[in-house]
Amino acid sequence: MTTAATDHRAGRRCHNVLNSLHATHYFAPELGAELGAVGITSPRAVNFAVRSAALGAVGAGTVTATFYNYKYELVARHVPAVWRTAAPEQVLAARLRAVDASVRRLLGADAVASDEMAEAAALALRAAEACSRTARPLYSAHADLPVPEEPHLAYWHGTTLLREHRGDGHLAALMSAELDGLEAVVTHTATGRGMTPAWVSATRGWTREDWDAAAARLRDRGLLDTSGELTERGVALRAEIEAETDRLDRAPYAHLGTEGVARLTELGTAFARAAAAAGAFPADLVGKA
Repeated sequence: MTTAATDHRAGRRCHNVLNSLHATHYFAPELGAELGAVGITSPRAVNFAVRSAALGAVGAGTVTATFYNYKYELVARHVPAVWRTAAPEQVLAARLRAVDASVRRLLGADAVASDEMAEAAALALRAAEACSRTARPLYSAHADLPVPEEPHLAYWHGTTLLREHRGDGHLAALMSAELDGLEAVVTHTATGRGMTPAWVSATRGWTREDWDAAAARLRDRGLLDTSGELTERGVALRAEIEAETDRLDRAPYAHLGTEGVARLTELGTAFARAAAAAGAFPADLVGKA
């Protein structure tokens, strides 16, 4: 018998492989080239612009709120100024051109044109039919965008919808757990599955002093030990957060059904592994140190 917990784990596994494909464009040189062509050259401005463009020409407060784990002062250096360089519509078009080029490079022409890619796109978009707009700003904004016609872009769009849907729900779980943006990052890094502190500092704007202060707050709550590892309570809290995130994200995968989720996971795993093997991600991205 399939239990609800098993269904949640299956949905999480599916999300993980879909998110891997979605995330490749953030590290792709094509993204910097395309955004540079419309005048946005700072890597941080590129990141803020491409992910928030679906929301419109929003300010630093909105970006900080919806991204959750970025330092406001870093965001405010680039937003809303970035919209004076390129309008959100220009950014969205440049982003899609970058995704087109990077997916073709990472997966190859045969995979892009394959029946499997078309099948994966159809499955991802079918799952996204059951996503909820309620209290999910990044998902809802991306759901307003048109679905690209080419299967590899439609697949990427579907992975983006599912990624942002889960992400918006994850923020609700983090808030319920009373973890602020940096505390959430510190505890995730302590699991060994999050970004290294160096990557957090370079991309999120937090200083070593900020990190140490967050770690001290977590130690006071009994969630981290003196060596920076999660305590038993910390491990339990992270598990509760993931379980609540699964619960809030169950609708798309229930809608797709057990066989559909298994097939989408199979297809997505193959694409994600091929992209990783082609060097989609920095070698030092994930880890505790």
